Amino acid sequence: MQEEIISLAEITQFRSAAEEFNPFDWYRHHLEHEPISYNEATNSWNVFRYEDVKRVLSDYEYFTSVRTRTTISVGADNEEGHHNSGRVNLNSDPPDHRKSRSLLSAAFTPRSLKLWEPRIHEVVSQLIEEMGDEPVIDIVKSFSGALPMIVIAELLGVPPEDRFLFKEWVDHLFLPLPMDHIEDIQELKRQAAKNYYNYLLPHVILKRTNLADDIISDLIQAEVNGERLTDDEIVRMTMFILGAGIETTSHLLASTFYSFLYDNDQIYTEIQSNRELLPGAVEEMLRYRFHIAKMDRTVKQDNNVLGVELKKGDVVVAWMSAANMDQEMFEDPFTLNIRRANNKKHLTFGNGPHFCLGAPLARLEANIGLGLFMDHFERIEPVHGFNLEANLTPSAAGQTLTSLPVRVYRR
Repeated sequence: MQEEIISLAEITQFRSAAEEFNPFDWYRHHLEHEPISYNEATNSWNVFRYEDVKRVLSDYEYFTSVRTRTTISVGADNEEGHHNSGRVNLNSDPPDHRKSRSLLSAAFTPRSLKLWEPRIHEVVSQLIEEMGDEPVIDIVKSFSGALPMIVIAELLGVPPEDRFLFKEWVDHLFLPLPMDHIEDIQELKRQAAKNYYNYLLPHVILKRTNLADDIISDLIQAEVNGERLTDDEIVRMTMFILGAGIETTSHLLASTFYSFLYDNDQIYTEIQSNRELLPGAVEEMLRYRFHIAKMDRTVKQDNNVLGVELKKGDVVVAWMSAANMDQEMFEDPFTLNIRRANNKKHLTFGNGPHFCLGAPLARLEANIGLGLFMDHFERIEPVHGFNLEANLTPSAAGQTLTSLPVRVYRR
């Protein structure tokens, strides 16, 4: 059964793309004045404070991932667009969820990360080399958009020349549904899902007799309680993996460079002079600059564990990015501070049984990518006349940059 998609735009009511990209005032208002609120237009509850968000995400006795209404518009409403199939259902609760997660986690083992590290180094180095001697580069087109796209194509084990197909399909599959021209977007999603499924299924079948060190091979060999994944299940699982592999990492990297240029132009130089600050800076960017991270749950049984009367079947949207701005957890939360001692406590990757399996890969790409970029470029500066509003587009992660010109100074 296709889930009903709840419009986030009806909840947030942002007046511009730039306001959605910088939703700090919206977060501040809700944290201070409406930490738990009911939205009549969408018939949903919205939760903003850290402890409440954490509770909603992790307490599956009261809040279930099995739902008929959701804010997540990943995939499409045709047969090829369903990323849950058969025994594999990531929108489930423990203990049923454990089998699906165990099968998927075969693609994200510490051994895998070790194997992938040199490959990510090679991709980053190649991208930097291709930037040549140009004084101004578009960091989105040349780096933040390209890096995760090439890496995930490599790690899936598909031909690198087909990576641009992946980018187009992902862009469409993860589009949020707008309040208007919904059917146009749905049709884009259906076509992307069909093209993706029909492209990848033959690769999975072929890979069974030609195993290698890649994600598809790992999923083929994954086994839990004597059960293995079918070709169909693997294709659908990889559609889910693509979101973490391309969309979120690209958004993180682009937003980080935006932050270097426009939030605090001293941070890049600061990290340059002390590379030990880089991992903490990545965590702070995930806390401060990753918008809009949210997840929904359905109330499993009547309760008032959040201090309001919730009824079975109610939808609760947990705003992780708002929770990352809760002063009860993070001191001076609306200030970007790469030396923040507890910034790794952010909830950007979720919490509880559904914590993002792709988090280690996103962190690895960001740390390697930013580190090697800094090895080559001593200093960066904004380009005069950049118009934020004109360079944003809707995505699953909120408004994301389509272009970001950067003036670079090589070593």
